[in-house]
This record gives sequence, structure tokens and C-alpha cells, in this order.
Amino acid sequence: MAAKSKGNFYERIAPIILVVVVALAFAVGVLWQKVTQLQGGTASPKPNAAAAGAAAAPQAPTSGKLDASEAAKLPSISNEDHMRGSRSAEVYIIEYSDFECPYCASFHPTAMEAVDEYGGKVAWVYRHFPLDSIHPKARPAANASECIAELGGNDAFWAYADEVFGNQSTALSDHSATAVKVGVNKAAFDTCFSQKRYEDVVEADYQEGLTAGVTGTPGNFIVNSKGEVWKLPGAVPYATLKATIDEALGS
Repeated sequence: MAAKSKGNFYERIAPIILVVVVALAFAVGVLWQKVTQLQGGTASPKPNAAAAGAAAAPQAPTSGKLDASEAAKLPSISNEDHMRGSRSAEVYIIEYSDFECPYCASFHPTAMEAVDEYGGKVAWVYRHFPLDSIHPKARPAANASECIAELGGNDAFWAYADEVFGNQSTALSDHSATAVKVGVNKAAFDTCFSQKRYEDVVEADYQEGLTAGVTGTPGNFIVNSKGEVWKLPGAVPYATLKATIDEALGS
């Protein structure tokens, strides 16, 4: 009689155990998906009540030639831009960059090679895109570079960029020393840097980069004299950069 009672008990709780196991399996699956998304640098978008039931908006391509509407989101080159090469170039590399980013350091000599190889046909524009959440030294370095540009001009700015991307750990550890190394007066630099004089300029670059579709660094665009734009994100190899430049030149 006792054995039969025990058997009935197990029969009664078996469905409950099955439900619990299924629920746990579902929870583990959801958790695994979340972890996978975080490791990949993405997150599930939050639902937008206003857009519920509406078709998803078309997305800009991750790379390649942009259509006119997407190209228009990239701010035009101006005299305020930091440019390496001729301002009358046929093609411009516009880089949204982060001074602490290792991939930007990798891309730096690649872009330099393009400017050297193509001579006056290709110029390089540097804009700020500090990734504050992972690179806390990037925004202070961006402000430092603007102070150096104010005090030493365009050549000093690029000398600073070369120093930083040539040895980030050393150059970013002492901004004053790096400024002096590229020929800027220490006292004048320290005053400018301590005032965070160019915080608004750095933030403006960052916000414009977001609007243009930059999601990481280096965020690169190739622009030709017709105003056509190619998106080329990441520390691409020279062959890839050259192929896009040639396409822009021939378009």
C-alpha cells in the first residue's frame, strides 16, 4: 500500500518537474543569447511603441558606396578640418578616430601610405570619435590635440597624431610632455588643456559622426570631387583602401 502511494506521488509531481525543466531550459537559452550579443558588441533593440507594426526603416550599408541621402549625412570638408595633404585633392579619406583605439593605430600608417603614394590626388581628414566607455584617455587626448593645433598649427596636430599612434601608452601618459615633443610651449598648452577649451569641438565631431553612421573606430569614408561617398569602416588593409580610392577616382 505504501509503495503504491509513493508511486502515485511521483506520478502527480512528474508533470510539475517537466514544466520546471522546460522553464529552466528556456531561461538558459535566453541568457546564452544575451551573453552572445554582448560579446559581439551589440544589444537587442528596445521596442519602439511609435513604430510598432511599421516596416523597419532601411539601413545604410555597412560598407561600399552610399546613396545620395546617406552621403548627405556626412559633414562637408571645411577649413576647420585637420587635413594631411592637398586641400585641392581629388579624393579625401575622412577618418573618425579615437586616440586610444588600437585599430586606429593600425590604420594610421595605412592612410599615411595612401597620401604618400597618390601625391596631391589624395588627402586625409581627421575627426574625433572618442569611445568614452572603453577608452577613457581618448577624449582628453582629443582636447590635447586641439590645443596643440591652436598653438602649433596643422603640422603640429599631425605630429601629435603620429606620436600618439606610434606609441599610445607613452604619449597618452603625459600630454604636456608630448606637446613639448611636437614643438608646443608647455605653459600655454597646460593652460589650454586644463580649461578643456575644445570640449565642444570634440563633442561636435562625435555627434556628427553618429549622424553619418559611425559605430566604431576607425570610421572611414572616401569622398571624391563629385561629392560621392564610400563607407569603409575599420582598420582595413592597404589593398582594400587603395581599391576604394581607385573606384572613387574613376567614378
